[in-house]
Amino acid sequence: MPTLLITGANRGIGLELTKRYAADGWTIIATCREPQSAKALKDVRGVSIEALEVTDYAAVDALAQKYQGTAIDLLLNNAGIYGHRDGALTVSDFNTYLQVLQVNSVAPMKLALAFLPHLKAAKGGAKIATISSRMGSIAAGGGGAYAYRASKAAINAGMHNLALDLKSSSISCITLHPGWVKTDMGGAGADIDVATSGAGLKKVIDGLTLKDTGKFFNYDGSEIPW
Repeated sequence: MPTLLITGANRGIGLELTKRYAADGWTIIATCREPQSAKALKDVRGVSIEALEVTDYAAVDALAQKYQGTAIDLLLNNAGIYGHRDGALTVSDFNTYLQVLQVNSVAPMKLALAFLPHLKAAKGGAKIATISSRMGSIAAGGGGAYAYRASKAAINAGMHNLALDLKSSSISCITLHPGWVKTDMGGAGADIDVATSGAGLKKVIDGLTLKDTGKFFNYDGSEIPW
């Protein structure tokens, strides 16, 4: 069966996607910061849970070494943070701004490059899917939330360029907007629940081919402008 490596798997969209791929019989390596408190994730049968802080790059390398020789068919960069909910012309804390960039922009690139040998070992071509946000679309506009918007625009650019470099290796690479989802980050007033988002995201990822590499998709399969 194919193998999935997913970050931020202990709650919200990450947990939903983990459950869905587990139900399809995938071998799953699910990471989160505190496995000891990830009860819902532990309840998902057949999942290997690994402790990982995605901004601990030495830990990322150690995890890649642990799974050396394992072919990974799908790397799903899901872990992300919002930071302060600042409005226009406000940055509450620039240290938090940097943390948001580290988690949302740098860590997915580190994961992709650290696990590149594992992805190249997958038969038939692997996939890298990174959860981004429509808020990272420059064309879509919108003010405020500078750290979050900047972090998502940055990972969109990073993954788009990575897609160009990996196409010759038959590795597809996309970013995804999960919708405004009722999670701890999205809040109770969001548009859709995690089941709707998870089902849509999985459908897009499962249908991904090399001709789609480098694109930015909504959870419903429509393409989002950069």
